[in-house]
Amino acid sequence: MGIAVLTMKASVIEMFLVLLVTGIHSNKEMTKKIKRPKFTVPQINCDVRAGKIINPEFIVKCPAGCQDPRYHVYGTDVYASYSSVCGAAVHSGVLDNSGGKILVRKVAGQSGYKGSYSNGVQSLSLPRWRESFVVSEGKPQKGVTYPSSLTYSSSKSPAAKAGKCPRETTKAYQSPSAPGTTAQPVPLMQALGTTAVEGTHTTLPKPPPSAGSTTSSLRPQPAGQRSQELGEPELWKPGSVLLDAGFVPKKELSTQSLEPVSQGDPSCKVDLSFLIDGSASIGKRRFRIQKQFLADVAQALDIGPAGPLMGIVQYGDNPVTQFNLKTHMNSRDVKTAIEKITQRGGLSNVGRAISFVTQNFFSKSNGNRGSAPNVAVVMVDGWPTDKVEEASRFARESGINIFFITMEGASENEKQYVLEPNFANKAVCRTNGFYSLSVQNWFSLHKTVQPLVKRVCDTDRLACSKTCLNSADIGFIIDGSSSVGTGNFRTVLQFVANLSKEFEISDTDTRIGAVQYTYEQRLEFGFDVYSTKPDVLNAIKRVGYWSGGTSTGAAINYALEQLFKKSKPNKRKLMILITDGRSYDDVRIPAMVAHHEGVITYAIGVAWAAQDELEVIATHPARDHAFFVDEFDHLYKVVPKVIQNICTEFNSQPRN
Repeated sequence: MGIAVLTMKASVIEMFLVLLVTGIHSNKEMTKKIKRPKFTVPQINCDVRAGKIINPEFIVKCPAGCQDPRYHVYGTDVYASYSSVCGAAVHSGVLDNSGGKILVRKVAGQSGYKGSYSNGVQSLSLPRWRESFVVSEGKPQKGVTYPSSLTYSSSKSPAAKAGKCPRETTKAYQSPSAPGTTAQPVPLMQALGTTAVEGTHTTLPKPPPSAGSTTSSLRPQPAGQRSQELGEPELWKPGSVLLDAGFVPKKELSTQSLEPVSQGDPSCKVDLSFLIDGSASIGKRRFRIQKQFLADVAQALDIGPAGPLMGIVQYGDNPVTQFNLKTHMNSRDVKTAIEKITQRGGLSNVGRAISFVTQNFFSKSNGNRGSAPNVAVVMVDGWPTDKVEEASRFARESGINIFFITMEGASENEKQYVLEPNFANKAVCRTNGFYSLSVQNWFSLHKTVQPLVKRVCDTDRLACSKTCLNSADIGFIIDGSSSVGTGNFRTVLQFVANLSKEFEISDTDTRIGAVQYTYEQRLEFGFDVYSTKPDVLNAIKRVGYWSGGTSTGAAINYALEQLFKKSKPNKRKLMILITDGRSYDDVRIPAMVAHHEGVITYAIGVAWAAQDELEVIATHPARDHAFFVDEFDHLYKVVPKVIQNICTEFNSQPRN
């Protein structure tokens, strides 16, 4: 009996061990079966835009070469979904131009995107867009499942181009499911978070709230394919989008499929003229290289009404405007216009072209905005066939920042033909290399695109935009004594207005103030009161005649205290004093104080004014700062001479 029991126990133990071994083996087999496949990072091309990819978060591999300007990027740090994914990664510094893996995460649309130049990529500005994304290093986050293949919003995806089934590119995005549940497909319009109505903002794709949830939002597919995939009657036709129970005309959706038009980079608000060489010596091949360079610059600049504007003048024997500042309002249109330019031929009359630009190009009728620095980039093949120094000086005095790009300069045996040796440095306003770029040969010209763009957009360093007409605080000291009389006082005010008209007046440009004096002094208006030319001219017209004695010395002291103490540090301080007689008080000490404080003083005498007193008041040399007319009606004759001397003195300052 005992033996039988032991035998039975042994059999049970043996059976248990068999079952245990079988279970372990079965469990190992099951583990092998459910082992997750290795994650494969999908590859994309440089031109793939984030908006074409439905997945809300994914890791991709970018190829090399995505720094190219043709792969448009919109924004800084946060990018509009119309941007190239890989281009944005290079711009943000996550990748270099050799490519690599990146992590992309979709975020909400922004009300504005600011362009910037970073890591060799010029991103563009954009007022708003329906969806955004951010990029970071391609390291998987814990607990997040990334797709091994991407889901695209149309059949024109890289996967389709590679020969994969088109149906795969139009299927709904499947959100990773939680353990123990079955992932449900999200219809595409829900995954995009928008209907097909124009102007609707896209939100992030959301996983379904529960298994089996449905939606009636449908995404349009090509005719014939739509009814097969969605199981619907074939109601959709080309030119319309099915939405609920009706159709939306295709034209209402056109703004979502077109490239967004940038308003321009506000950090680069300049009015820019290119003077291009169309002379016969340049040849057709180099002329084409020059046009490609211009197109690349236009692309890198992010042209728009809130940013830089660009026009082109071609020169040969004579200059001609190809298009002006207001002709084209975005980079795409400028590039198209550049492509249509044909070579004119002739000599290389650069000086004549610069004079033409100074006198004609930067006018209000041609789109000059006044508030933006004026920049002229002169491109020269070899050397000019006329003189450029005097024309460039006049351009600088008019507030134009002259840049020179010279290609293939004269060799030693050719320098005898150059009319002005070292012409480029003589033409620009600073000889520190900032305004001059020398290119050894035309095939290296493309390397100067980004350096040039960076310089013309550096508005703080555009020193030539500070001119004799836009960089001063000017205080008029007006004699209102009894000897002047009411009629002559009106003539004096007209003289003050005529001088003021010549200056560019604003808060940041030239500012005007006025003091009237007799025995006493009166501040008519200070520098900070009027910030536009019409307001200043109206204020001058309203000044009332006071009448009394002539205390010019006290008037100078009063002006120093009430006007020039409030002058801006970076402004030139100009005092223009108008009097018709000798002062009752001493002018020597007040004049010396004014000169010591850096106030440049012009003394304008009329009728009974004393010449020796005018010379004491005026800044040295007196011949350039003291003027006399015998009658009030002749004051107008002094206006151009005063303006000329103000500008000559300004331009005689050290250039470096």
